[in-house]
Amino acid sequence: MLGNFTYCNPTKLYFGKAAVENLRTELPGYGKNVLLVYGGGSIKKNGIYDQVVSILRECGKTIAEDAGVMPNPTVEKLHEGIARARACKADLILAVGGGSVCDYAKAVSVSVNCDEEPWDKYFIRFEEPTCPIVPVACVLTMVGTGSEMNGGSVITNHAQKLKIGHVFGEEVFPKFSILDPTYTFTLPRYQMISGFYDIMSHILEQYFSGTDDNTSDYLAEGLLRSLIHSAPAAAKDPTDYEARSNIMWTATWALNTLIAMGKDTDWEVHMLGQAVGAHTDATHGMTLAAVSMAYYRHILPYGLARFIRFAVNVWGVDPAGRTDGQIAEEGLRAMEKWMKELGLVMNLRELGVTEDMIDGLVKSTLVMKGGYKVLTEDEIRSIFKESL
Repeated sequence: MLGNFTYCNPTKLYFGKAAVENLRTELPGYGKNVLLVYGGGSIKKNGIYDQVVSILRECGKTIAEDAGVMPNPTVEKLHEGIARARACKADLILAVGGGSVCDYAKAVSVSVNCDEEPWDKYFIRFEEPTCPIVPVACVLTMVGTGSEMNGGSVITNHAQKLKIGHVFGEEVFPKFSILDPTYTFTLPRYQMISGFYDIMSHILEQYFSGTDDNTSDYLAEGLLRSLIHSAPAAAKDPTDYEARSNIMWTATWALNTLIAMGKDTDWEVHMLGQAVGAHTDATHGMTLAAVSMAYYRHILPYGLARFIRFAVNVWGVDPAGRTDGQIAEEGLRAMEKWMKELGLVMNLRELGVTEDMIDGLVKSTLVMKGGYKVLTEDEIRSIFKESL
């Protein structure tokens, strides 16, 4: 039975080639001071920086910059961003980059006027902002997180060995986002395929929960089939516009809250992967890929009917002559084969994890309750060991 819910997504999207031109439409609705947030400088090499800055200047904006946002934004960087936003009296935070840049911009937006320590308030106590929020907008250059159309923000605290995400309410969603698939063409292959698996994991962690006949699950299956089809094409030719545009659109719908409606959702793979990220600073999508197969094989007996459906409806497994367990396992083998063909990381050792790190990873893993099995500490340890 579909549960009761309220759905609202206030983010306006501009999608397609030259979508950045729509900045001219949106910028007049905000004040004069813009904090331009970006990562390591690749947008200066590929020309995106010049395009954005040119439009900002044409619109009469005063630009302050906050560069150097890392793939796993840290508490220290967050405090730096807060200081920069306060110094320029930012009226708008414009994030130009991938999910980490967008996540970081949202964390800054709720912290600029906060009179408490934001890490404690938002990422430990998971409270909502009670202060004025600086609006955020995004120009996306890497797909995967869906951060361009949701309230999610993930921050890493290396001192505490924690990487934690807070899903804020709709008031923190980006006001608008620019999605031009051509902006993803120059992304290094490793980051590209990492993003592909992040998309898949987002869909799976919503799909593998609940036992009812839910429209959200049919939507999830369609998104998965689209990604499974397009990802190899994009990996073969990163400038395949059809593949890259389909993947960009799939990534947005994978985590803009739509397919979570009426669902419990299970985010344990993200909790496992984020623990790895907190200890190794490894690329997010690769941490998810490295732990996924061990996790899903562990919970398969508890959600057998859904894993059978996954095998048949998503991977086209023929159930004839197979037991339920064989059908479900065949679906996971098909997913594993697809992952390997893309070149994803399939074990934790490739990310620098060693046996003596397991206890620390277990301590850093948050336990979620929305999936088919609430993990014990021993089960978490076993999954990490199987993922080595």
